[in-house]
Amino acid sequence: MKPSSAKQKGRKFQQWVRDILIERLGIHPEDIESRSMGSGGEDIMMAKSAREKFPLSIECKNQQSLNVWKCYQQAEANCGEYEPVLFMKRNNQKPLVVVDAEFFVNLFKKGEDDEPIKNLKYKMPEFEEFKFPEIKKEEE
Repeated sequence: MKPSSAKQKGRKFQQWVRDILIERLGIHPEDIESRSMGSGGEDIMMAKSAREKFPLSIECKNQQSLNVWKCYQQAEANCGEYEPVLFMKRNNQKPLVVVDAEFFVNLFKKGEDDEPIKNLKYKMPEFEEFKFPEIKKEEE
């Protein structure tokens, strides 16, 4: 693949990530932007109002094969004070996300007041649209 085609493929994926955050989290389009390919730092830049809704640092990779560990290290190196997250995709596959295991488990941890998301390094926003479905046990 030509370098220009690879960059275009990466740019398209970064824009997809940006667009899904706008659509699903209600982030204003002027508060979030996809950085140009090859520039250092985070792949998605966010204004303060966008960070309040999504306080994570994003690294995007759209490659057929990649070293997940190396890519996650890049996300860590660029994350600053935010939790690093790696969005990754390859041809004909759905996008996946890589985060630290303890961070992921803490998303579901409940505190003393029985509220989830109290023990995170960074407070996650409230998602009013999303509710965990109740699991009903079958009666005997």
